[in-house]
Amino acid sequence: MSSQVDVPDRSLPLNPAAPERTAAPPRRRARWKPARSTLVSLLTIAVLLAAWWGATALALVPPLFLPPPADVAHQFWAVSVDGFADSTLAEHLGASLARVFVALIATIIVSVPIGFAIGLSPIGRGIFDPIIEFLRPIPPLAYLPLVIIWFGIGEPSKVLVIAIAMVAPIVIATATGVRSVSQSRVNAARSFGATRLQVLRYVILPGALIDILTGVRIALGAGWSTLVAAELVAATRGLGFMIQSAAQFLVTDVVVMGIVVIAAVAFALEAGIRLLQRRLVPWAGKD
Repeated sequence: MSSQVDVPDRSLPLNPAAPERTAAPPRRRARWKPARSTLVSLLTIAVLLAAWWGATALALVPPLFLPPPADVAHQFWAVSVDGFADSTLAEHLGASLARVFVALIATIIVSVPIGFAIGLSPIGRGIFDPIIEFLRPIPPLAYLPLVIIWFGIGEPSKVLVIAIAMVAPIVIATATGVRSVSQSRVNAARSFGATRLQVLRYVILPGALIDILTGVRIALGAGWSTLVAAELVAATRGLGFMIQSAAQFLVTDVVVMGIVVIAAVAFALEAGIRLLQRRLVPWAGKD
């Protein structure tokens, strides 16, 4: 009797009826498209900065019209520490953000119910739809003289001009979101005995929340772009007031610094709203 143990040949299948072991699927390649787009964006910004620096270093454009990047960076530090027009950069930024967010909160409180009325009721649509379609194509700055006549040159007039720019995007987005809610979900909720208020709270509102937040995002951009013009009305603090004051004294580096700060804050607000959208409506795009 042999003491050796026959070792089966691993190269052959033990059971001919069993399916052959297939090779492991190739590992998915890492998604490189966002990284490439980010790299391209950074490269574009670097090229623009290099062109800016080159134009000023070669004196192609006088510093009065286009100050060097170093001067703008110096003014950023100087205004942050010493201030400009009796306020530091943080105080100007805080005043502008306060106006925009007060206008945004007031607009959400008014516009979301109007959007629900347009989306749910023919009577609501008949009342509010012509008003929104009348307001929507008119630039908010066209209302500025009338707003000053009605409310003076104080803070209410500035907030109101910014709010007017935000109304139409939120109303239209809310109405679109309400109308896009699946009717089968509404009928299912009603078949389980849900009241009208419960259907509104637990079915329609979550379904429309994606579009509402999209409208808030668009409205925030519109309000922020209206901010500078609104702060030209007898303001004593704010980014728009700072830019206007610097322009009157031909301090171009402060003007450019203010524009860069406005763009950076707008980018940060956009990123914040996108993050909030992902947190509040994680089911977006998974329907």
